[in-house]
Amino acid sequence: MSQETIEAPPIQVPETPPEPGHPVGSAALELAYRWRWVLGAAALLVISTAIVLWAGTRPGYDPYGWLVWGKLLIHAKLDTNGAPSWKPLPFLFTAPYALAGHYALWLWMITSVAISLSGFVFAWRIAFRLTGAPPERRYAAYAAGLFAGVMLLGITDYSHYILSAQSDSMIVALCLAAVDCQLSGRLRWAFWMWVLAALGRPEAWPFLALFTVWAWRSFPAMRKMMIGGLVLIPLFWFGIPALTAKSAFIAGSNALNSPRELHSNRVFGTIDRFFKLHAWPMWIAALLGTALAAYRRQRLTLILAGGAIAWLVIEIAFALHGWPAVPRYLFEPVAVACVLSGIFVGRVILDLPPLLRRIVPRTSPQTIGWATGLAVLVIAGSFVPQARSRLRLERQDLTHERARAKEINRLSTVITRLGANRILACGQPKMPIGYQSILAWYLGIKIGVLYINPDTYALHPHTTVDFFPLHNGWRVFPSHVDAASAPHCHGLTLTFRS
Repeated sequence: MSQETIEAPPIQVPETPPEPGHPVGSAALELAYRWRWVLGAAALLVISTAIVLWAGTRPGYDPYGWLVWGKLLIHAKLDTNGAPSWKPLPFLFTAPYALAGHYALWLWMITSVAISLSGFVFAWRIAFRLTGAPPERRYAAYAAGLFAGVMLLGITDYSHYILSAQSDSMIVALCLAAVDCQLSGRLRWAFWMWVLAALGRPEAWPFLALFTVWAWRSFPAMRKMMIGGLVLIPLFWFGIPALTAKSAFIAGSNALNSPRELHSNRVFGTIDRFFKLHAWPMWIAALLGTALAAYRRQRLTLILAGGAIAWLVIEIAFALHGWPAVPRYLFEPVAVACVLSGIFVGRVILDLPPLLRRIVPRTSPQTIGWATGLAVLVIAGSFVPQARSRLRLERQDLTHERARAKEINRLSTVITRLGANRILACGQPKMPIGYQSILAWYLGIKIGVLYINPDTYALHPHTTVDFFPLHNGWRVFPSHVDAASAPHCHGLTLTFRS
């Protein structure tokens, strides 16, 4: 991906202040500013590594499946038929990471956390820019950016998906990065961010299409690059499954009849899931921010709000089609609402003092300043009850995930002691579905091998190696051992506790 920008002026934002924090004077500071994105990325990787080590969690079901894809690919055995449902974005990372062996797990977790956390930066930058604070009152833009970033991290279950190395929070960051790059005039980067987001979720396809149509007409120099990028979408989404699954459309087929799909009113059910992803004060702030932008005719802020509504409408259409429309697929429009709420806070800081001066002309500037500060504190304070509840739930979730990580570590020990080849030589591994992608990762097999139809198994039992999780360990034993399998199954009974 080229880091060059085309010779085109950045999108004009009338209310935009200069880029924040440009250093003046020291050569070292100038050099740091010039390489700020590289230094920022390095810092983010360090922070993400520290978070992964501190949290002590492990990826969820789907990420282990993505790691399996990478391992199977380097052995020319890639199979995308079963769960998890095919999506290209994580495959772009897990495929090369598979060359690192068992370290692929850590590389993916650090990458996922780092990209996800970058969403805070891009939410901050968008709110900073669209607040439109003049240089002498830039503190309002800083407050807007901070509020937007904190609200983003406050989305329901957002930290859970970050710490479990899911791709949903990564896609949020990519969408916000695309918006920020477009606002900053980095149009090539904006295009590639949309491409990556579109490789993660089909909801991003219309936004990539709209950007492409606009850029195609406005900046002809980008056309060759965009053609190449657009070819990647069908190639990765449908080309790879066409070679490795029973259908090129396996991703959509697997998403149908999900146990998490809505069975009542799918329109209002999706909307209900949308609003439950954040606290009511954030929605009020986002609504007021949008109304203020409409009153002031701030086109870019309104386009941002329109994009969030469009994503929600697309998700409703998917729900009507029969796809699950789970809450995490709505993170992106909620993230935009978080940015709008941050913009509102920034505008309160900017607009409340002159409004108070008009209402109470004789009030001292110091009193007006205190009144403005109090208004911001009231907004922040409205989140306290929900924040306390969320923190309690997040602590409980972290405790649960750390316990799960211990179970996974014990499973790894069990497989090391018994030997993957011996287990597979004995019979078909059999274990609870929640651990199947993990077992497949450690055994180096596709997840579909672990599927056992209960009805078929009852009629035609065959040799299996059963894995049962205990309170603090695992019990492993072969079942229905026939004469041919008996020599391979000898010594595979194990009860491990730690």
